[in-house]
Amino acid sequence: MKVLIATEKPFAKAAVDGIKKIVEGAGHELALLEKYTEKSQLIEAVADADAMIVRSDKITPEVLDAAKQLKIVVRAGAGYDSIDTAYAKEKGIVVENTPGQNANAVAELVFGMLVFMQRNFYNGKSGSELKGKKIGILAFGNVGRNVARIAKGFDMDVYAFDEFVSAEKIEAAGVHAVANKEELFKISDVLSLHIPATPETIKSINYNLVNLMPKGGILVNAARKEVIDEDGLLKLMAERDDLKYIADIMPDADAEFKKFEGRYFATPKKMGAQTAEANINAGIAAANQINAYFKDGDEKFRVNK
Repeated sequence: MKVLIATEKPFAKAAVDGIKKIVEGAGHELALLEKYTEKSQLIEAVADADAMIVRSDKITPEVLDAAKQLKIVVRAGAGYDSIDTAYAKEKGIVVENTPGQNANAVAELVFGMLVFMQRNFYNGKSGSELKGKKIGILAFGNVGRNVARIAKGFDMDVYAFDEFVSAEKIEAAGVHAVANKEELFKISDVLSLHIPATPETIKSINYNLVNLMPKGGILVNAARKEVIDEDGLLKLMAERDDLKYIADIMPDADAEFKKFEGRYFATPKKMGAQTAEANINAGIAAANQINAYFKDGDEKFRVNK
Protein backbone atom coordinates (compact mmCIF):
# COMPACT_ATOMS: atom_id res chain seq x y z
CA MET A 1 0.00 0.00 0.00
CA LYS A 2 1.15 3.53 -0.74
CA VAL A 3 0.78 6.07 2.06
CA LEU A 4 1.02 9.75 1.13
CA ILE A 5 1.91 12.51 3.61
CA ALA A 6 0.38 15.62 2.01
CA THR A 7 1.13 18.71 4.09
CA GLU A 8 1.13 22.26 2.85
CA LYS A 9 2.37 23.11 6.35
CA PRO A 10 4.96 20.35 6.96
CA PHE A 11 5.38 18.10 9.95
CA ALA A 12 8.55 18.41 12.00
CA LYS A 13 11.36 16.22 10.67
CA ALA A 14 11.14 13.99 13.73
CA ALA A 15 7.46 13.38 12.96
CA VAL A 16 8.17 12.49 9.32
CA ASP A 17 10.98 10.16 10.39
CA GLY A 18 8.67 8.49 12.91
CA ILE A 19 5.86 8.09 10.38
CA LYS A 20 8.29 6.65 7.83
CA LYS A 21 9.57 4.08 10.32
CA ILE A 22 6.05 2.96 11.27
CA VAL A 23 4.66 2.85 7.72
CA GLU A 24 7.65 1.14 6.11
CA GLY A 25 7.98 -1.18 9.08
CA ALA A 26 4.54 -2.52 8.22
CA GLY A 27 5.62 -3.13 4.64
CA HIS A 28 3.98 -0.10 3.06
CA GLU A 29 5.49 2.57 0.79
CA LEU A 30 5.69 6.18 1.96
CA ALA A 31 5.46 9.22 -0.33
CA LEU A 32 5.93 12.83 0.75
CA LEU A 33 4.39 16.05 -0.59
CA GLU A 34 5.38 19.09 1.48
CA LYS A 35 4.95 22.84 1.07
CA TYR A 36 2.92 22.46 -2.11
CA THR A 37 1.57 25.72 -3.53
CA GLU A 38 -1.01 24.54 -6.07
CA LYS A 39 -3.98 22.19 -5.72
CA SER A 40 -2.81 20.53 -8.95
CA GLN A 41 0.27 19.25 -7.11
CA LEU A 42 -1.93 17.58 -4.50
CA ILE A 43 -4.22 16.13 -7.18
CA GLU A 44 -1.25 14.64 -8.99
CA ALA A 45 0.23 13.19 -5.79
CA VAL A 46 -2.96 11.44 -4.66
CA ALA A 47 -3.53 9.64 -7.97
CA ASP A 48 -2.00 6.35 -6.80
CA ALA A 49 -2.21 6.72 -3.00
CA ASP A 50 -4.02 4.11 -0.93
CA ALA A 51 -3.87 6.20 2.24
CA MET A 52 -3.19 9.82 3.08
CA ILE A 53 -2.06 11.73 6.16
CA VAL A 54 -2.91 15.45 6.17
CA ARG A 55 -2.91 18.37 8.57
CA SER A 56 -5.12 21.39 7.76
CA ASP A 57 -5.03 20.60 4.05
CA LYS A 58 -8.30 20.99 2.11
CA ILE A 59 -9.46 17.61 0.87
CA THR A 60 -12.24 18.56 -1.56
CA PRO A 61 -14.38 16.42 -3.90
CA GLU A 62 -11.95 17.29 -6.69
CA VAL A 63 -9.06 15.84 -4.69
CA LEU A 64 -11.06 12.76 -3.70
CA ASP A 65 -12.13 12.13 -7.31
CA ALA A 66 -8.48 12.19 -8.36
CA ALA A 67 -7.55 9.62 -5.71
CA LYS A 68 -8.71 6.49 -7.54
CA GLN A 69 -7.14 4.04 -5.08
CA LEU A 70 -7.68 5.99 -1.84
CA LYS A 71 -9.15 4.00 1.04
CA ILE A 72 -8.41 6.13 4.11
CA VAL A 73 -7.53 9.74 5.01
CA VAL A 74 -6.26 10.55 8.49
CA ARG A 75 -6.27 14.13 9.72
CA ALA A 76 -3.32 14.50 12.10
CA GLY A 77 -5.23 16.56 14.66
CA ALA A 78 -8.72 16.84 16.08
CA GLY A 79 -10.60 19.18 13.73
CA TYR A 80 -11.51 17.76 10.33
CA ASP A 81 -13.73 20.44 8.77
CA SER A 82 -11.14 20.89 5.99
CA ILE A 83 -12.11 17.45 4.64
CA ASP A 84 -15.35 16.78 2.74
CA THR A 85 -16.29 13.84 4.94
CA ALA A 86 -19.73 13.27 3.40
CA TYR A 87 -18.33 13.01 -0.13
CA ALA A 88 -15.58 10.71 1.12
CA LYS A 89 -18.25 8.46 2.63
CA GLU A 90 -20.10 8.39 -0.71
CA LYS A 91 -16.90 7.14 -2.32
CA GLY A 92 -16.31 4.56 0.39
CA ILE A 93 -13.28 6.39 1.80
CA VAL A 94 -12.73 6.27 5.56
CA VAL A 95 -11.87 9.60 7.25
CA GLU A 96 -10.28 9.58 10.69
CA ASN A 97 -8.81 12.15 13.07
CA THR A 98 -6.34 11.78 15.94
CA PRO A 99 -8.23 13.15 18.96
CA GLY A 100 -6.28 14.18 22.03
CA GLN A 101 -2.84 14.37 20.45
CA ASN A 102 -2.87 18.21 20.33
CA ALA A 103 -4.98 18.71 23.45
CA ASN A 104 -2.30 19.78 25.91
CA ALA A 105 -0.70 22.14 23.38
CA VAL A 106 -4.02 23.92 22.79
CA ALA A 107 -4.78 24.11 26.50
CA GLU A 108 -1.36 25.60 27.31
CA LEU A 109 -1.87 28.23 24.62
CA VAL A 110 -5.19 29.24 26.21
CA PHE A 111 -3.35 30.17 29.38
CA GLY A 112 -0.44 31.77 27.55
CA MET A 113 -2.89 34.12 25.86
CA LEU A 114 -4.87 34.67 29.07
CA VAL A 115 -1.86 35.72 31.11
CA PHE A 116 -0.70 37.95 28.23
CA MET A 117 -4.09 39.70 28.24
CA GLN A 118 -4.41 39.89 32.04
CA ARG A 119 -1.00 41.54 32.30
CA ASN A 120 -1.88 44.17 29.68
CA PHE A 121 0.42 42.64 27.05
CA TYR A 122 3.36 43.27 29.41
CA ASN A 123 3.22 47.00 28.70
CA GLY A 124 4.41 47.99 32.17
CA LYS A 125 0.96 48.73 33.60
CA SER A 126 -0.53 46.86 36.54
CA GLY A 127 -2.62 43.86 35.53
CA SER A 128 -4.79 41.23 37.17
CA GLU A 129 -4.33 37.64 38.38
CA LEU A 130 -6.20 34.50 37.36
CA LYS A 131 -6.22 33.05 40.88
CA GLY A 132 -9.72 32.93 42.32
CA LYS A 133 -11.42 33.75 39.01
CA LYS A 134 -14.19 31.56 37.62
CA ILE A 135 -13.41 29.86 34.33
CA GLY A 136 -16.13 28.28 32.22
CA ILE A 137 -15.26 25.59 29.69
CA LEU A 138 -17.71 25.10 26.83
CA ALA A 139 -17.23 21.49 25.62
CA PHE A 140 -15.48 19.05 27.91
CA GLY A 141 -13.54 16.90 25.49
CA ASN A 142 -9.79 16.29 25.38
CA VAL A 143 -8.86 19.98 25.21
CA GLY A 144 -11.49 21.04 27.73
CA ARG A 145 -10.20 18.51 30.25
CA ASN A 146 -6.65 19.78 29.86
CA VAL A 147 -7.84 23.38 30.27
CA ALA A 148 -9.53 22.33 33.53
CA ARG A 149 -6.36 20.63 34.76
CA ILE A 150 -4.22 23.71 34.12
CA ALA A 151 -6.87 26.08 35.55
CA LYS A 152 -6.73 24.20 38.84
CA GLY A 153 -3.00 24.88 38.92
CA PHE A 154 -3.81 28.60 38.73
CA ASP A 155 -6.23 28.05 41.64
CA MET A 156 -9.20 29.05 39.51
CA ASP A 157 -12.79 27.94 40.14
CA VAL A 158 -13.60 25.63 37.22
CA TYR A 159 -17.03 25.12 35.61
CA ALA A 160 -18.03 23.29 32.43
CA PHE A 161 -20.93 22.42 30.18
CA ASP A 162 -21.07 19.91 27.35
CA GLU A 163 -24.36 18.65 25.96
CA PHE A 164 -22.68 15.35 25.05
CA VAL A 165 -20.94 14.77 28.40
CA SER A 166 -22.96 13.99 31.53
CA ALA A 167 -22.81 16.19 34.60
CA GLU A 168 -21.63 13.12 36.54
CA LYS A 169 -18.55 12.74 34.32
CA ILE A 170 -17.74 16.44 34.58
CA GLU A 171 -18.07 16.39 38.36
CA ALA A 172 -15.95 13.22 38.52
CA ALA A 173 -13.13 15.24 36.95
CA GLY A 174 -13.31 17.68 39.86
CA VAL A 175 -15.13 20.35 37.84
CA HIS A 176 -18.46 22.03 38.59
CA ALA A 177 -21.10 21.00 36.03
CA VAL A 178 -23.76 23.53 35.03
CA ALA A 179 -27.15 22.93 33.44
CA ASN A 180 -26.71 24.83 30.17
CA LYS A 181 -24.41 27.16 28.28
CA GLU A 182 -26.39 30.25 29.33
CA GLU A 183 -25.66 29.51 32.97
CA LEU A 184 -22.00 28.93 32.10
CA PHE A 185 -21.68 32.36 30.49
CA LYS A 186 -23.47 34.05 33.41
CA ILE A 187 -20.99 32.83 36.02
CA SER A 188 -17.70 32.86 34.08
CA ASP A 189 -15.08 35.58 34.45
CA VAL A 190 -13.24 33.68 31.70
CA LEU A 191 -15.10 31.60 29.10
CA SER A 192 -12.99 29.19 27.05
CA LEU A 193 -14.53 27.78 23.85
CA HIS A 194 -13.72 24.25 22.67
CA ILE A 195 -16.70 23.43 20.46
CA PRO A 196 -16.38 22.21 16.85
CA ALA A 197 -17.75 24.12 13.87
CA THR A 198 -20.99 22.33 12.98
CA PRO A 199 -24.29 23.56 11.53
CA GLU A 200 -25.55 23.77 15.13
CA THR A 201 -22.58 25.74 16.51
CA ILE A 202 -21.71 28.12 13.66
CA LYS A 203 -22.32 31.71 14.89
CA SER A 204 -23.81 30.29 18.10
CA ILE A 205 -21.52 32.47 20.25
CA ASN A 206 -23.56 35.59 19.70
CA TYR A 207 -24.45 38.98 21.15
CA ASN A 208 -27.07 37.71 23.61
CA LEU A 209 -24.97 34.82 24.91
CA VAL A 210 -21.74 36.76 25.46
CA ASN A 211 -23.69 39.64 27.00
CA LEU A 212 -24.53 37.30 29.89
CA MET A 213 -20.89 37.40 31.03
CA PRO A 214 -20.05 39.33 34.21
CA LYS A 215 -18.32 42.72 34.15
CA GLY A 216 -14.71 42.34 32.97
CA GLY A 217 -15.42 39.04 31.23
CA ILE A 218 -12.86 37.49 28.88
CA LEU A 219 -13.94 35.29 25.97
CA VAL A 220 -11.24 32.91 24.71
CA ASN A 221 -11.63 31.13 21.38
CA ALA A 222 -9.16 28.33 20.70
CA ALA A 223 -11.76 26.41 18.69
CA ARG A 224 -12.93 27.64 15.27
CA LYS A 225 -13.59 31.20 14.07
CA GLU A 226 -16.89 30.12 12.52
CA VAL A 227 -18.52 29.58 15.93
CA ILE A 228 -18.39 33.33 16.61
CA ASP A 229 -21.07 35.71 15.37
CA GLU A 230 -18.50 38.40 14.62
CA ASP A 231 -21.02 41.17 13.89
CA GLY A 232 -22.77 40.51 17.18
CA LEU A 233 -19.54 40.39 19.18
CA LEU A 234 -18.28 43.61 17.59
CA LYS A 235 -21.55 45.34 18.49
CA LEU A 236 -21.36 44.09 22.05
CA MET A 237 -17.73 45.13 22.55
CA ALA A 238 -18.62 48.61 21.30
CA GLU A 239 -21.39 48.78 23.91
CA ARG A 240 -19.48 47.15 26.77
CA ASP A 241 -15.98 48.53 27.28
CA ASP A 242 -15.29 45.92 29.98
CA LEU A 243 -15.35 42.86 27.69
CA LYS A 244 -12.24 41.31 26.19
CA TYR A 245 -11.78 38.82 23.35
CA ILE A 246 -8.83 36.51 22.73
CA ALA A 247 -8.65 34.28 19.65
CA ASP A 248 -6.25 31.66 18.38
CA ILE A 249 -8.07 32.01 15.07
CA MET A 250 -7.85 35.47 13.56
CA PRO A 251 -11.42 36.69 12.88
CA ASP A 252 -12.50 37.75 9.41
CA ALA A 253 -13.15 41.18 10.95
CA ASP A 254 -9.68 41.41 12.52
CA ALA A 255 -9.27 45.07 11.52
CA GLU A 256 -12.55 45.96 13.23
CA PHE A 257 -11.67 44.08 16.41
CA LYS A 258 -8.28 45.83 16.55
CA LYS A 259 -10.12 49.09 17.23
CA PHE A 260 -10.73 47.78 20.75
CA GLU A 261 -7.16 48.42 21.81
CA GLY A 262 -6.16 46.59 24.97
CA ARG A 263 -9.23 44.36 24.84
CA TYR A 264 -8.47 42.16 21.84
CA PHE A 265 -5.72 39.80 20.78
CA ALA A 266 -5.52 37.24 17.98
CA THR A 267 -2.63 35.08 16.83
CA PRO A 268 -1.61 35.77 13.21
CA LYS A 269 -1.94 32.03 12.45
CA LYS A 270 -3.71 29.24 14.29
CA MET A 271 -1.10 28.28 16.88
CA GLY A 272 -2.92 25.85 19.18
CA ALA A 273 -1.27 22.69 17.91
CA GLN A 274 2.02 24.31 16.93
CA THR A 275 4.38 22.57 19.31
CA ALA A 276 7.03 20.00 18.49
CA GLU A 277 5.39 17.51 20.82
CA ALA A 278 1.87 17.84 19.37
CA ASN A 279 3.25 17.74 15.84
CA ILE A 280 5.05 14.46 16.48
CA ASN A 281 2.24 12.91 18.55
CA ALA A 282 -0.42 13.55 15.89
CA GLY A 283 1.75 12.31 13.02
CA ILE A 284 2.73 9.11 14.82
CA ALA A 285 -0.89 8.46 15.82
CA ALA A 286 -2.00 8.90 12.19
CA ALA A 287 0.58 6.39 10.97
CA ASN A 288 -0.43 3.83 13.60
CA GLN A 289 -4.11 4.26 12.72
CA ILE A 290 -3.42 3.65 9.02
CA ASN A 291 -1.46 0.50 9.82
CA ALA A 292 -4.28 -0.71 12.08
CA TYR A 293 -6.81 -0.07 9.32
CA PHE A 294 -4.86 -2.04 6.72
CA LYS A 295 -4.02 -4.86 9.12
CA ASP A 296 -7.32 -5.39 10.95
CA GLY A 297 -9.87 -3.04 9.34
CA ASP A 298 -9.74 -0.96 12.55
CA GLU A 299 -11.97 2.15 12.20
CA LYS A 300 -12.00 3.24 15.86
CA PHE A 301 -11.35 6.91 15.03
CA ARG A 302 -13.58 7.12 11.94
CA VAL A 303 -15.53 10.40 11.75
CA ASN A 304 -17.65 9.74 8.63
CA LYS A 305 -19.56 6.60 9.63
